[in-house]
Amino acid sequence: MDNQSFVKAWKRQVAFSLFLCSWGWVSGQLRYSIAEESHPGTVVGNVAQDLGVNLADISRRRLSFGSDGSSRLFSIEKKNGALVVHERIDRESLCGSSLSCLLHLEVVAENPLELHSLEIEILDINDNLPSFISLNQLINVTELFSSPGVTFQLETAKDLDVGKNGINEYKLNPNPYFSLLTKHRMDGTLIAELVLEKSLDREEKAEHKLILTALDGGDPPKSGTTQITVNVLDINDNAPVFDQSHYKISILENIPLNSVIIHLNATDLDDGSNGEILYSYHHTLDSVKDIFQIDSYTGDIYLKKVVDYETSKSYELFVKAADKGSPKLEGRCVIKVEVEDINDNTPEISFNSKNTEFPENAPIGTVVGFITVKDKDSGKNGEIRLDVSPYLPFKIQPMSQRYALVTSGPLDREKISQYTIKLTASDLGSPSLSSQITISLNISDVNDNPPAFLHNVYNAFIAENNEAGRLLCTVSAVDPDEGANANLIYSITDSHIHGSPVSSFVYINSDTGNIYAQRSFDYEQFQVLQIKARVEDSGSPKLSSNVSVFIFILDTNDNSPTILYPESTGETIVEETIPRSASPGYLVSKVSAVDIDSGHNAWLLYSLVQSASPALFIISEYSGEVRTLRSLHETDNTEHRLVISVRDHGEPSMTTTTTIIVNILDTIAQESPKSQDFLTNGKSTPDLTLYLIVSLVAISAVFLVTFTILLVRCLRKDHYTNCDSCLPNKTHSENYLDQYKPTLYLNTDGTLKYMEVRMAPPELAAPCYSACFPPAYIPNLTLTKPVNVTDMEKDIAPVSNSSWFNELNQVR
Repeated sequence: MDNQSFVKAWKRQVAFSLFLCSWGWVSGQLRYSIAEESHPGTVVGNVAQDLGVNLADISRRRLSFGSDGSSRLFSIEKKNGALVVHERIDRESLCGSSLSCLLHLEVVAENPLELHSLEIEILDINDNLPSFISLNQLINVTELFSSPGVTFQLETAKDLDVGKNGINEYKLNPNPYFSLLTKHRMDGTLIAELVLEKSLDREEKAEHKLILTALDGGDPPKSGTTQITVNVLDINDNAPVFDQSHYKISILENIPLNSVIIHLNATDLDDGSNGEILYSYHHTLDSVKDIFQIDSYTGDIYLKKVVDYETSKSYELFVKAADKGSPKLEGRCVIKVEVEDINDNTPEISFNSKNTEFPENAPIGTVVGFITVKDKDSGKNGEIRLDVSPYLPFKIQPMSQRYALVTSGPLDREKISQYTIKLTASDLGSPSLSSQITISLNISDVNDNPPAFLHNVYNAFIAENNEAGRLLCTVSAVDPDEGANANLIYSITDSHIHGSPVSSFVYINSDTGNIYAQRSFDYEQFQVLQIKARVEDSGSPKLSSNVSVFIFILDTNDNSPTILYPESTGETIVEETIPRSASPGYLVSKVSAVDIDSGHNAWLLYSLVQSASPALFIISEYSGEVRTLRSLHETDNTEHRLVISVRDHGEPSMTTTTTIIVNILDTIAQESPKSQDFLTNGKSTPDLTLYLIVSLVAISAVFLVTFTILLVRCLRKDHYTNCDSCLPNKTHSENYLDQYKPTLYLNTDGTLKYMEVRMAPPELAAPCYSACFPPAYIPNLTLTKPVNVTDMEKDIAPVSNSSWFNELNQVR
């Protein structure tokens, strides 16, 4: 066959293959044909076009071969998706003498992931000559058995090509004694036999030279020859005979080596050497001879190599029994050996996937990869059951020729970031064989978790008059996501405090969560700042959380006590008058003061700093009442200058002083009105009684309102104390009335008995702090500004005023 004829034949085969290819595409499989020895670069077909991939999508789909070893012979053009020959293709080295030579490949397309089967049929070309093993064949024929019709087996020629390129015809050179008979064996091999057409006469011609020619079916055909020499011998009139001409036996593929599979017994009626038989093969493939060996003397055929059902299911043995006569006579038989399958092959699993990482929000049913399972056994031994690791969100989904591993449940990277999936393939044989592969699958993160603060609320404490830039507290949050989804940014939500933006009060570091003071705080202005801290991740979309931060301003002793009574305006000094007849303990005056600080910083202590007569006056350190220490003498001065100090309990303490001038009246009678004047003055007594009643009612009302307010505040929910007995300490703020309760006292100074209100600290205040507040929470008290008790003092002060005192003495 010339090259042009071959090209035409190859084109016809390719056109036929394309027809099959289109049918294969419908069934999910591509099929092409290519002649062996095609030059590299020869186009086999267009895979992209047959798969329906547009030319513009070829680079995106990235067509490639699977892991099969035959893929090295071919390649896929990236620019147009054409399948071309990559290396030299030798059909004989790939498929041997098999009639059909199919290469099974897998084409992988990405975006989306697809797997397609591809079959390439390697077409044979006539590139091998027929040949005989021996160039000379010798046939001995006795003249006794040289009657016409006798056949003689001839050596079979071999041709590595197959099909029509294989042995197609035998020819014998023309002669009057012999003709040629050809027939096909079960495996399709053409064999030739020499047929005697005319009786032989050794005396006429003892040797015949024949030329046997083997031709293949190529165009043009190729041939090989061998010479046949026929010797005409003297008689050996009995040939060996087998008890059967055809034998059929079955063996298991796991039969032990050297096991005898059959014992042949041929008989020969001749005696002596003409009856001695030797067994041998004829017309038997060399590959079969390598597996089954025959004992030439006993006729036993035993197993020399392991048989494999998956390699060949049956074998055909051609045995001849020849005697030792001269000429030798032969008997022939055929033995068909069938191999029975056993479960000796474990299933083979292959997993194909272009990705080893999937996002945790992948929907149920997402294809992870494709699974191919094969078992060389047949029947039940080749049926496979595929299982996946239990309790995992993955399942096996059958497809036409393979399986797909898909997700069967939601994925959560925060719970499991990597899955180890075991695929187990088990056949249905007995005993069952199985194989297993392990797949590692990583789960990538998506931003599905908002950051969360470590605490539900944050409390910060700072003393007033702090410096700007002082660290108040640190808020901290965590995010179970990873990467950019877990990069946190802290901020303060926009709001206003007392009409000013919150940014003017505090600043937060966006990276660390540290909150700093932007200014100095004043406890007397506000005691608690409430802000909202915000944390936001860097994912897409961004997720965030808020938390409340309470900043408690702690009081410091930065205010001096303020004296309410006696008032000192400019250089004016308050004067008080007492009678010289005043008894010891006589109330001279009462100093009232407040401190706008809180707590201990507002607890006041009164003392006399300077007195003209130190032994004459004394002041109550808690109430500020100035009283006489003894009776007044005639020798005592009529005027005394008292310097009074009011000191708080802060650290360090702060002090305020005031001055009172006390005048002593020598003669009361001269200054007091007469009794008849008092009796005749009917207006004084009613006025005095009215004043006392109004004053007492006012004081009682103030006390009742104060007690009611304290009781209501005690009943409200309080986060800072559990003590029910400490009513003043039930709230976050503490004012002046919380520390100094207005208390009614009976004043017995002088001759007039009256009630007065004194601002006195509660007796149980000290033990209440230790009993009601744990040490860790004592600084947390938020104290309000002290109330202005100036009006209350104005109601009280006239009671002790010297003018009131003088008026009362006159009444008496």
